[in-house]
Amino acid sequence: MTRRLPFVVLAVFGCRPTPAVPAAPAHHSPPDGHAHDMPHRFERAEDWAARFDDPARDNWQKPDVVIASLGLRSDDKIADVGAGTGYFTTRLAQAVPAGKVYASDIEPDMVRYLGKRIQEDGLTNVAVVQGSPNDPNLPERLRLILVVNVVHHVHDRVAFFRALADDIAPTGEVVIVDFKPEAPDDAPGPPKRHRLTIDQIAGDADAAGLAVVSADTTSLPYQYILHLGRARAPGHSPT
Repeated sequence: MTRRLPFVVLAVFGCRPTPAVPAAPAHHSPPDGHAHDMPHRFERAEDWAARFDDPARDNWQKPDVVIASLGLRSDDKIADVGAGTGYFTTRLAQAVPAGKVYASDIEPDMVRYLGKRIQEDGLTNVAVVQGSPNDPNLPERLRLILVVNVVHHVHDRVAFFRALADDIAPTGEVVIVDFKPEAPDDAPGPPKRHRLTIDQIAGDADAAGLAVVSADTTSLPYQYILHLGRARAPGHSPT
């Protein structure tokens, strides 16, 4: 079910064991996008794409469910932060054919790969952006920013959320998809010690001027979907 939280000032990539992946340093490695502020690197984007864009991921990531939850309009300007090889970027581009998608990642080779993929796919409504660890470097304020499987990798989440808050329009949203702490040990995603509770994210968002508008803990098998908006003055309630 979807939890509606009181609109008070409150305050989101994962790893899955997969054979035959490119060599990487001894840190857990996300199969489903790229993360901010992580010690490992993803220089060989073409090799990682086989893992990040594995069709088997659809079974648990349920991208159509995630995108349906965003309530997008065809002309929305939005962003995919931690875009990786474009698993969500390409789908978002189809969802806003008259709009714009900014795909941001901190790994230069992912940015290079994604730019090539966008060109090959003829997605003229996508712009690729080189991000930095605590700032996606988006060029304008947007209606919505999607952040999938990234936030549990971010070291300074308050700074990261503050940058996202600056990048949304006054009525815009930041949508976080990340792994439930109670998901099984053998589920996709990071080890339990690296998973974040909704309350942890709420606290960091609060410090950055964002508040949880809704929390969906049932639509995805191993993840939650959180909608964050700008914190409102006391006495206001979410619609």
